[in-house]
Amino acid sequence: MDDVTRKLVALLDVAPLGDDHFAAESDDLGFPNVFGGQVLGQALMSASRTVESRLAHSMHAYFLRPGNARRGIDYEVQRVRDGGTFTVRRVIARQDEREILTAMVSFQIEESGFEHQLDFPGAPDPETLNSEQTLRENIAPLIPEERREQMMKERAIEIRPVNPVDPLKPEVRPPHRQSWFRARGELPDDPVLHRAMLAYASDFGLLTTSMQPHGLGFSTPGMQVASLDHAIWFHRSLRMDDWLLYDMDSPSGASGRGMNRGTVFSRDGKLVASVAQEALIRQRGRA
Repeated sequence: MDDVTRKLVALLDVAPLGDDHFAAESDDLGFPNVFGGQVLGQALMSASRTVESRLAHSMHAYFLRPGNARRGIDYEVQRVRDGGTFTVRRVIARQDEREILTAMVSFQIEESGFEHQLDFPGAPDPETLNSEQTLRENIAPLIPEERREQMMKERAIEIRPVNPVDPLKPEVRPPHRQSWFRARGELPDDPVLHRAMLAYASDFGLLTTSMQPHGLGFSTPGMQVASLDHAIWFHRSLRMDDWLLYDMDSPSGASGRGMNRGTVFSRDGKLVASVAQEALIRQRGRA
């Protein structure tokens, strides 16, 4: 396992404080605020620490306030229901006693049932594609100096976009994109960790899908962009240390909001998770 991956595993390993409260550190990835995927992964891990013998099958979260990447986060878990088949937890993430995220997480016993799924959409093999890290290195001189060092840091999740967009010169494209991703190095055989890490990774690139039809990007002048909510459903077992295909689309943009969806497939074509997120995509000063 690479050092950067080991750091992410530690970041998701929330520390129990007693009475279903947990503490976690933050990591600065060079974004203006704390990375939303970090809060999602830590919230899922916190809820999972209060449940035995059941794995999360869904998580529905709202981002309430931007978080500070230089400060730790406190997670409070509330035990909503412990049923015969399903268990439900509410999680509240706070910084300086202000709520930055609230989430509901549902867990289920292992159960067999009817099976069907969408067809695997297909994509070029990840070995044939450049990583986002390589693409960032190609434009490093054009990244503002005050953000360059953080943006160029190697990340624990390796992402290989199928048809990459130039973040500094976005062009009008259909609202569909694909990326392969995986953790760098082998991970422990802990299904809770793999789900938490998928929640973390699912926030990379999803929002951008709703900006593609308008030729917009994070660097476009006047853009105010933020994730408003995030939902993830876990359908089947998965491993984050093997390649996963993230197939994303945006069915609608309206009222300053963009709707984004994603389906996550294992390399052998199994649908392992689905994701949905609505985001604020507002351009200030636009006529």
